Amino acid sequence: MDNVLNIRPRGALDLVSLGALVHRLDPGIIPFRKAAECQIHVSGGEYNVAANLSDCFRMNTAIATAMVEYPIGDLAAERVKAMGVKPFYRFFKHNGVNGPNIAAVYSDRGQGIRAPVVFYNRCNEAAAQLRPGDFDWETIFSGGVRWFHSGGIFASLSATTGELIIEGMKAARKAGAVVSFDLNFREKLWSIWGGEKKAADVVERIVGNVDVLVGNEEDLQKGLGIPGPKANAKSKLDPEIFLGMMRDLAARHPNVRVAATTLREVHSANRHSWSAVAWVNGKAFNAPACDLEVLDRVGGGDGFASGFIYGLLSGEPPEEAVKLGWAHGALLTTFPGDTTMATLEQVRSFAGGGSARIQR
Repeated sequence: MDNVLNIRPRGALDLVSLGALVHRLDPGIIPFRKAAECQIHVSGGEYNVAANLSDCFRMNTAIATAMVEYPIGDLAAERVKAMGVKPFYRFFKHNGVNGPNIAAVYSDRGQGIRAPVVFYNRCNEAAAQLRPGDFDWETIFSGGVRWFHSGGIFASLSATTGELIIEGMKAARKAGAVVSFDLNFREKLWSIWGGEKKAADVVERIVGNVDVLVGNEEDLQKGLGIPGPKANAKSKLDPEIFLGMMRDLAARHPNVRVAATTLREVHSANRHSWSAVAWVNGKAFNAPACDLEVLDRVGGGDGFASGFIYGLLSGEPPEEAVKLGWAHGALLTTFPGDTTMATLEQVRSFAGGGSARIQR
């Protein structure tokens, strides 16, 4: 991969993520309208990648994000520390009434034929107030940085967050880092202030600074405005549609040298078929397909992205990197919460064809 991406061999930080922290309230299989208690998971599409790379893959990672000085902020900061992620915070004071806040995400997992449900309260979210100039990138990158990551969820929060992503990406490129972006298109978030047209305008400018892109065909269509091919894929695990869109992506953004996505067919809330595909300099690399018994699907895509990035950072060939991403994403759906509880040994074992036989 080195000759494709020119990854720095060393740096004080293997990866820096830029994004929002959220806390997810999870009543398990009970719908919120009937819930009496819930677990709290600290999450964020961009943060999850840094946390997974630190905790499972033993890499040195950091997060640049907003932090609010109130108990929910304290809870989030404690979890960031526990996952071994170095924080670069822009602090906000909470006024004791209406914010600024660490956003809340509410979800129930569904069960069988009942689908999972996710909704938000991102009112007066501190991360949406982040803007260019809030982080001293030169200091953050001063010890050397190998990879910089952000995503479409953070880009969708306000008119200033996309500009901050572009600022961070340009500083990272200047520091010699590879730059990645997870399209993660969320229609609900964009619709509040910009809609699909604004999303395409902002994301188009961001992707002009990107080496590695993560996202499925819907993300490519809605986030980048790349038309899908007329041919229908034979199944959700068929990479044909995604790979067919790569020609348009390469023509529009020749700077993007690697793109990857998960492939998921949902049979029920708890039973999914799962695969992945990567496109590297015009060549396709497929992961195997497997059936998953899903405990909590939230964060599976971030689990794939972090395992895939780990493979690339570790100098693995593309076919191995996509398998590591596929294996870690699969394992992540077997744990509660949005971030990993897997070990590197478990990931490598499953990627290499391991099974669920008891380990004694």
